[in-house]
Amino acid sequence: MPETIEQKCIKKGVKLTEQRRVIAKVMTESDDHPNVDELYKRVTQIDSKISIATVYRTVKLFEESGILTKHDFKGGKARYEELSEQHHDHLIDIKSGEIIEFVDNEIEELQKKVAEKYGYDLVDHKLELYGIKKKS
Repeated sequence: MPETIEQKCIKKGVKLTEQRRVIAKVMTESDDHPNVDELYKRVTQIDSKISIATVYRTVKLFEESGILTKHDFKGGKARYEELSEQHHDHLIDIKSGEIIEFVDNEIEELQKKVAEKYGYDLVDHKLELYGIKKKS
């Protein structure tokens, strides 16, 4: 079973207040990439005393600690997800905002070939595709 954000905080020595625990739990249970406003709405359903400033500070702390990663998908607010050991790319629906995570081995190989063509070893990359869902 994968580690929770709370467990990652403990492992990295990040002090967990009760409010940070709530934020960590909500992020762990999120199956999307919430922005701070969405995260704030979710955590205040559990603890109404948590302020938006606390959510911002906690997200920044988790990001600086290598627990969350920030995405600045174009046309929207910064979104966050748990930093994963497994690489994946994103397909973003520009109308609904839905974000699909995917891995495509052909794309991975093509990126390596492009880097090699120009005399480089590929060490990292980020791929974001933007689209509009086709009508069936």
